[in-house]
Amino acid sequence: MATTTSAAYPPPPPYYKLYKDQTSAPSPPSLLQGTYSVFGNTYTTDDALPSLEEVGLRQLYPKGPNIDYKKELKALNRELVLQMMELADVLVERPSQYARRVEDMGLILRNMHHLLNSLRPHQARATLIRILETQVQRRKQAVEEVRKRRNEARLLLQESTATLENQISQQRML
Repeated sequence: MATTTSAAYPPPPPYYKLYKDQTSAPSPPSLLQGTYSVFGNTYTTDDALPSLEEVGLRQLYPKGPNIDYKKELKALNRELVLQMMELADVLVERPSQYARRVEDMGLILRNMHHLLNSLRPHQARATLIRILETQVQRRKQAVEEVRKRRNEARLLLQESTATLENQISQQRML
């Protein structure tokens, strides 16, 4: 009767032989620059947020570097509420003409989304600053705790030394 045995884990792939030591390991692949394709979709290594015009949408807020994000988001939100109310009226009065209102609402939402996405770097920077401040505060607390314990240990050593000296001096007197 023939018995077959199987390994609990498969053997390593054959390229493990390339890693005999740290100096013989192949170098990692170079970083991608520009565009690349994955599963038929083209991507870019550029992290810049494309403008709405580049995407093919109309920008509803002013252009330029000095945008008051809060003011513009509030204005777009008011416009969105107005469009929703108009959509409700259109659905009651002329149900076949709702498509334009829905497109207008989509444009407003995409503009709001673009404004919010343009704030992501600022949000990331603020989050990083907060994390670093928290780490500094924790480390300061840890250092203070170490100093406190060190002082307690010194006091204990001084008390122990004084007690030992007293006991030694009392034994000498006897």
